[in-house]
Amino acid sequence: MRSRRGLVAALSGVLLAVSGCASFADTVASEGSAPAAPSTSEAPAPEIAWTDCDAEIGELLAGRPGADRDLAFECGRTEVPITYDEPDGATLPLFLVRARLAAQTDRIGSLLVNPGGPGASGADAAIGLALTLPEQVLGRFDLVGFDPRGVGLSTPVECIPDELKEELVAADPRPTTAEQLDATFARAEEVAAGCEEEYGDALGAFNTVDTARDMDRLREALGDEQLTYLGYSYGTTLGSTYAELFPEQVRAMVLDAAVDPDADQVADAEAQAQGFEAAFDAFAAGCTGLVSGCPLGADPRAFLEELLAATAASPIPSLSPEETRQGTAGVVMTAVAAALYDDDAWPQLAQALVSARNGEPAGIFTLADSYSGRLPDGSYTNLFDANRAINCADSAEDVDEAQVRDLVGAWNARYPLFGAFAAAGLYACTPWDAPSTPLPERDAQGAAPILVIGTEGDPATPLAGAVDLAGDLESGVLVTWQGEGHTAYPKTDCVTAAVNAYLIEGTAPVDGLTCPA
Repeated sequence: MRSRRGLVAALSGVLLAVSGCASFADTVASEGSAPAAPSTSEAPAPEIAWTDCDAEIGELLAGRPGADRDLAFECGRTEVPITYDEPDGATLPLFLVRARLAAQTDRIGSLLVNPGGPGASGADAAIGLALTLPEQVLGRFDLVGFDPRGVGLSTPVECIPDELKEELVAADPRPTTAEQLDATFARAEEVAAGCEEEYGDALGAFNTVDTARDMDRLREALGDEQLTYLGYSYGTTLGSTYAELFPEQVRAMVLDAAVDPDADQVADAEAQAQGFEAAFDAFAAGCTGLVSGCPLGADPRAFLEELLAATAASPIPSLSPEETRQGTAGVVMTAVAAALYDDDAWPQLAQALVSARNGEPAGIFTLADSYSGRLPDGSYTNLFDANRAINCADSAEDVDEAQVRDLVGAWNARYPLFGAFAAAGLYACTPWDAPSTPLPERDAQGAAPILVIGTEGDPATPLAGAVDLAGDLESGVLVTWQGEGHTAYPKTDCVTAAVNAYLIEGTAPVDGLTCPA
C-alpha cells in the first residue's frame, strides 16, 4: 500500500458539497435492505454532472511547481450500480476531477488515471498529474481521475477508527515473538470485526472487477468510444482487469509499476520484502557514496538497527506541544518504507533518521504520515479502510496463523528489515468475513497493444511483476527502466518519449525496450 496526503484531502471541505459525499453505509441504508429486482438489460451510463471547481483547486495549487500552467478544473459526480448482478438496481455515487489545458488542440479524448493503493484517490491523481505530465499529452487529452468505489469522496468505506490506525502505524514493525504476533493477529481481527459490524456482506462491493466495470460506464459517460488509461501500481491490476473484461474497448493502456498477476499472496509478499530490502541497500549505497559524506555514517543499516532498538525500548517524545504521538519503531519503519518509493526522498529520509536519533521525531512523522494518509489535524483519510476492503474483496486466499508464524521466522532471517512485517501482513484478510470476487486471469485477448512498464529498483512492485504481466497479456509490450523507486513515467526522457508517442499516436515501442537510469 502506498499513498501520500492528497490534494483532494486538503480540499475536502470545499469538495464535499460538490461530491455529495456520503459513507457507503449511509448509501446502502438509504436504499433499504431489500435487493432490487434483477434486470436483464443494462441502461446507458448516466451523464456526469460537472461543476466548475477551478478557483478552489487553483487556490490550493498556488506556488506549486507546474501551477503556472493554464489549466481549468471541473469536479464531477455520477452513479454506478452497487452490484452489476443488478445493473439497474441500487447505485452509489462516484466523484471525479477533470483537468483541461487551455492550449488543447486536436483533442483525442479523455485520459483516465488511477494512482494505485488500492485506496488512493484518482481525483487527487488527476490534480497532481495535471502539473507534471508532459504538455504534449495534456494538449491532446482531458485528464480525468475518479475516486474508485469506497475511496476518497466516492462513498468512502470507513470502519477503522483513527485510534486503531494510529496503533497500526506505531506497532512493532518486526513482530517475531509469540506475544508480538498474538498482538498483530488481534489487531487484524479487530479491524475485520469492526468492518463486518459496520457493513456486513456489503463489504464485497469493494472489488476490483466491479470497479473495472465502473470504468467502462465512465468511458461511455465521457463520450469516448474506447478507453485511454494510465494506471500506476494497483492501477495496473485495475487496468488489466478492465482489458480482460472489455478488450475491444481498449484504445491505449499504460500500466506502470505492474503488480504481478501470477503471484499468490505469499509470493507477492516475499517479493515485496526482498524489493524493499534491496531498495534500502540502494539508499545506503547512495548515501555512503556522497562526496560530502553520509549523515548516517559508514553503515546506514547499522544506524537504522540501532535506532529501531532504541525506539522500541523508549519511543521518542515529540518536541511540539501540539503533537501527542511518540516516535516508535513502527513510525520509523513506516517513514523508511515511504521514502524508499522515490529516490528523490532519500536525502529527506537520511535527515529524518538523524534527527530522530537526536531526539526530534518530526521528520519521521512527516514521512510516515505521507504513507498512512494521516492529516495535520490527526485524522486519517480512508486509505487504510479502502485498502483492506479492496484487497480482501479481491482474493479468497487465507493464510492461517501457523503458516504466518513459520514465514515470520524464515523471512526475518532472510530479509531482516522487512521480512517479518511482510509475513505478518499475510494474516490481514484471514479473519475477513465478506464475499470475495477473485481477480480473473488476464490475457486480454483481442485488445490493442498494452504498454507495461517495470523499474529495476522498484521496491513495491518488483520488475518481475511487469515481466509476468506483459507476458500474460496477449498484446503486452514491456518497457524496462533501469532506475530506482516506484513508477517510471514521466521521470525519465526515454520512458516519457515512448509513452507519449504511444498515447498520442497509438504507436507502441519495440517490445523489450530498456531505458537507462
